[in-house]
Amino acid sequence: MSDVTEAADSADAAERAGLWPGDSGELEDRTRRVLLRLVRGPYLSGVREAQLWSVLLSDERVIRSRLADLFLELVIDRDHEFAFVRNVADETAPKAVRSEALTFLDTAMLLALRQILLSEEGRGRVIVGQAEVFEQLAVYRTADRDEQDFTRRLNSSWHKMQNKFRVLHSVGEDRAEISPVLRLIVDADQVRAITAEYERIARDGSGAPEPPPEANADSPEDEEDDG
Repeated sequence: MSDVTEAADSADAAERAGLWPGDSGELEDRTRRVLLRLVRGPYLSGVREAQLWSVLLSDERVIRSRLADLFLELVIDRDHEFAFVRNVADETAPKAVRSEALTFLDTAMLLALRQILLSEEGRGRVIVGQAEVFEQLAVYRTADRDEQDFTRRLNSSWHKMQNKFRVLHSVGEDRAEISPVLRLIVDADQVRAITAEYERIARDGSGAPEPPPEANADSPEDEEDDG
């Protein structure tokens, strides 16, 4: 047996050995890490995770295929460099990624942030102040909710936008950059479906909202509704 053949056989054996004893996977370590990152959610940022983003682009075909095996669709925004997964648009398919349970104020804040993002689109980074957002949402404080409790709930939603959904990135005390991924996490159809109901609540100061839109997240925890 020639040295070339022996080297090839040795490489094949090493590849079949896997990443750990008993590993039957076929993908390279780097590709598996991208798949895991996408499924864990909420999204993969090319700006903040440049190495994983590079692998995603180079291995996009196989990554899409493996996600499809799990009834998941890959969404990529190449201009703003982010990607996430969502359930395939087929009512007969099982839901591989569950939806994050949102409170009333969570959803209202997502809508407010999305509106600010779209209004400033094309002007570079969109920075928003916490006080500005809270002022917009003050209209949703009903007569039976005291100001201190309402502010506490707003703070809870603000921190969730930063730490769980990662649609806000802190740039200083009480200021944050709105991630462009928010354009797709809450799409136009979802906005239309709930905006009219929220406007009614703001007008009447009573009533419960319709179910909020689904967010792209895979590890939900049901929370008490704020409505």
